Amino acid sequence: MLRIVNSWPLAKKLLVAFALLGALVLGLGVNGYASNQTLSGVAKRHVENGITGLSGLTDILADIRELRIIVYSYYNAASEKDTASLVERRAKGEAKLLADIDAYSKVAGTDFSSSVDDLRAKATSLIDANKTIFDLHDKADQAGALAAIKGVGKEKSHDAIEAADDLLTKTRDRSAKDNEYGQSQSTFAFVMTLLLSAIAFAGLGAIWLIINRTVAQPMAKLTEATTVLAKGGEAEVPSRDREDELGKIANAVEQFRLGAKSRAEADARSAAELREVMATLRETLQALSHGDLTAEITAAYPAAYAELKTNFNEAVTSLRTLISSVMESTAAIHTGSNEIASASEDLARRTEANAASLEETSAAVAQMDERLRAMAASAGRTVERADGAISTVSGGRSIADEAVQAMTRVADSAKGIDSVIEGLDKIAFQTRVLAMNAAVEAGRAGEAGRGFAVVADLVSALAMRAEEEAGRARDQLTATQTDIVAAVEMVEKVDGALANISSDVSEVHTLLAEMATDNAAQSTAITQISSAIGTMDQSTQQNAAMVEETSAAARNLSTEVSSLSDQAGRFTVGNAVARPAMRQAPTPTPSRPVRPAAKKPSGNYVSPVKALPLTKPVATASSDDDWTSF
Repeated sequence: MLRIVNSWPLAKKLLVAFALLGALVLGLGVNGYASNQTLSGVAKRHVENGITGLSGLTDILADIRELRIIVYSYYNAASEKDTASLVERRAKGEAKLLADIDAYSKVAGTDFSSSVDDLRAKATSLIDANKTIFDLHDKADQAGALAAIKGVGKEKSHDAIEAADDLLTKTRDRSAKDNEYGQSQSTFAFVMTLLLSAIAFAGLGAIWLIINRTVAQPMAKLTEATTVLAKGGEAEVPSRDREDELGKIANAVEQFRLGAKSRAEADARSAAELREVMATLRETLQALSHGDLTAEITAAYPAAYAELKTNFNEAVTSLRTLISSVMESTAAIHTGSNEIASASEDLARRTEANAASLEETSAAVAQMDERLRAMAASAGRTVERADGAISTVSGGRSIADEAVQAMTRVADSAKGIDSVIEGLDKIAFQTRVLAMNAAVEAGRAGEAGRGFAVVADLVSALAMRAEEEAGRARDQLTATQTDIVAAVEMVEKVDGALANISSDVSEVHTLLAEMATDNAAQSTAITQISSAIGTMDQSTQQNAAMVEETSAAARNLSTEVSSLSDQAGRFTVGNAVARPAMRQAPTPTPSRPVRPAAKKPSGNYVSPVKALPLTKPVATASSDDDWTSF
């Protein structure tokens, strides 16, 4: 059987195993479901037909006894109120009795239907008997009513109670049978569950045993063999005759084993060839380490290492050519470095001269800057004085305007006085006329009007004198008006002169302001020029320092080239290549120290000179700088 299982694919094995497990679980589920349904039905019948039925029958018995009590109470009722209450209670009790019987019939079941119908018929008979008793009592037939109560009423009541008791007994018996049935079904379900569980555990054990023998153990053996092969050992690959996935894996491992064996043999051959190649390569490299660049590989290499031989020989040839070129180039570099050193020294001397000129220029520009600043300050003060003159002229013009206005008002007043004088002249004329009229009237009056005539003559004389005075006042006023007009003209001329003075002073003020602005602009420009010259001075110092460094670097380069030539001369390049003779570098003149402003750059040179500032002046070079210190 295990041989058959071994031929199954792993998926089929798992499918069969899980199918068996599913069947066992399904059996347990079906058994549990069936048992649960059976016990649920028993419990439902017990609740609905047993407990509910017993409760309903108990209510029916209580209703029958209640009606019996109502009948006796009605017979013994002492008042109409009690009688009416008992009639109402009887109606309700009879309705409740019939309703309880109907409710019980719904839970009694079909096997109790005949007994329920018998109970309903006996209850109806009891209701009819009670009605007869009530009717007899209402007809005042007390004896007939009492006889009916003890006779037919008692009989019908007992019949109904017996029918209810009979149903009560049957219901209890049925509940007992249902309980016994439920117990038996519970026991059966428990036994079936134990049996199916045992079968399930047995099936699980069988499945585990089959999987262990057909999958786990062969897989462990195959893993052990694979581990041995991976470590380079020899092992027999098991399970190669199987037809499942494990057999395929075993055959694949066998192929790997055979391939590894072939590779091991090939590796051994390759190792032997590699040892031969490394031996010849070691000899050639040893010759190269002693400076012999003519050494090449001449031994025959296997095909796999032929390219290595070719590349090595080409690399040695290229190195030999390179060393030859280096040896030839060192002489030219040595000559060039000496020329660079000489040119650097000449450039240093020229830079010294430029620095001295820049220092003198910076001092001259500083003096120009100071003079322009003084001129700008003087122009500013002159502008302030011109502002004061403009203010004074403006005040004079204001006073002249006020004088003209005052004289105009005087002229206007004079015109008013002229009008008054003219009025006085007219009054004097009219007074003379009145005096003449008075004299005429006095003449007509004769002696009686002689005194009045004298007064009229005096009044006429006063009027004539008033006219004369008014004429003189008019003449004087006319002369005054003429003088006022002349004074106004003179004041206007003064105002015109002041206006011209103000205009001229304003032009002078404008010119002075332009001069002050130009002086400030020139001072700013000179400051910027001074700053630029200072920057140029600093740059010249740095250039001088860099020239010194260039000269030193050229001398160092000459020394290094000599050393490189010596090192290259240690190699043997064939063709009797001689070591080039290095001419002695000229002894450089000692360089003069550079001012500390310039720092020696390290690495690749980065110019420390920034763009020339245009707005922020810098301090000019000190007059103590000694450019001869280069």
